[in-house]
Amino acid sequence: MPDTVWTDDRLMTDLYIGGAWRGGAEGQRFDVVNPADETVIASVASAEIADADAALDAAQAAFADWAGRTPRDRSEVLRRAWELMTSRQTEFARLITLENGKAKADAMGEAGYAAEFFRWFAEEAVRADGMITHAPASGARIIVQHKPAGIAVLVTPWNYPAAMGTRKIAPALAAGCPVIIKPASETPLTMLALMPLLEEAGVPKGLVNVLPSRRTGALVDHLLHDPRVRVVSFTGSTGVGRKLLHAAADRVLKPAMELGGNAPLIVFDDAELDVAVRGAMQAKMRNLGEACTAANRFYVHEKIHDAFVEKFAAAMSALKLGDGRDDGVDVGPLVNAATRDKVAGFVADALDKGARLICGGTAPDGPGYYYPPTVLADVPETADCVADEIFGPVAAIQTFTDTDDVIRRANDTEYGLVAYVFSGDMKRGMQVCERLDYGMVGFNRGLVSDPAAPFGGTKQSGLGREGGHEGMHEFMETQYISAEW
Repeated sequence: MPDTVWTDDRLMTDLYIGGAWRGGAEGQRFDVVNPADETVIASVASAEIADADAALDAAQAAFADWAGRTPRDRSEVLRRAWELMTSRQTEFARLITLENGKAKADAMGEAGYAAEFFRWFAEEAVRADGMITHAPASGARIIVQHKPAGIAVLVTPWNYPAAMGTRKIAPALAAGCPVIIKPASETPLTMLALMPLLEEAGVPKGLVNVLPSRRTGALVDHLLHDPRVRVVSFTGSTGVGRKLLHAAADRVLKPAMELGGNAPLIVFDDAELDVAVRGAMQAKMRNLGEACTAANRFYVHEKIHDAFVEKFAAAMSALKLGDGRDDGVDVGPLVNAATRDKVAGFVADALDKGARLICGGTAPDGPGYYYPPTVLADVPETADCVADEIFGPVAAIQTFTDTDDVIRRANDTEYGLVAYVFSGDMKRGMQVCERLDYGMVGFNRGLVSDPAAPFGGTKQSGLGREGGHEGMHEFMETQYISAEW
């Protein structure tokens, strides 16, 4: 039976502003639903414009003290946050499963990944290196330093309710910035549950504020037009990202945008088949395919297509579908009915246009927003799932024979977040990786996300980078001082 460790009296369901819990200014609330059985988990306060103003006041009041602390002081707070979150990894994983639906193992992976951002940026906090040099022509000294930019507005998605928050909070705090977080309405509970932990780690009141809301558009637009806000960091769809960029342009804010993807996965005829299948399973089925990094279009060399499809479909068919809280479950539900229905629509469209169904393809009866792991072969270029992000457990497989042609097809999208290449020839594999117009490439690996690496894309997949050394600089301004002595 599912565990019930998270009970109503343990869930944080109010707004978190200035280090205090409070209901929304207008008393509005919204329900959070368990996607496994469609039951209501909790009623959460919905922030309004007055709440946004209170969060701005609290963040501004906390800014000067935090920015003035030594990098080591900030580092130690982040280090304690990592230790605390790691010690409570199982509890956070349970909450992630409860509101997001992902299976236990997947949720444990996210909780550990989320915590790691605190450790990485604890180490980066002391490495905002500047520079002193001699101007060649004038002889003046050029002094370059990096300063905290100011209040950052963070807008996070539902697919990784812990990790997408910590990936933004940790570098912002390392840089010296206060933050206001707007978590997704489907999954606000995990981010709210993180706040007592940050308090225990030593994060000052007002430095981190959380505003769940059903009025996301109006709330975020108001925040971005306040002169105290200097950075906006968003993870989500390209369509919403464009709107936020328009709002950011009104005040010339620093934008960090991690947007949609349409990831190609290329398997060459010299790839080690077991490695390719294992990598494909990781790239496709992490978080049930509800990830911008999920493999969307599979290009398998004609010579090994049948063998790959057989092994891959067997691995997909072996996954157990069910409530993510139950032992032995590999695949939980999708996050909501709209996502499930969109995935089912992609499959129906591909089959209507000539694709072959290898496994899956039929949603079970409810309750719960389930869709089985599905493999489609002979998917035509005209299928909707080739051009659009599936965001579900469906692998759309095509064949290729020519390297130049498959690179052209892989690059033929407005997105450029991540691609995957499997080949036993290191030289050819690396040459292909370099020709792919993507911000990240997994070479003989199905996972690319790492707190120590710069995460981000090209084209319509976003601006800026999260993680790595670059992640902290998204929340900093470069200042140059010209001096003589």
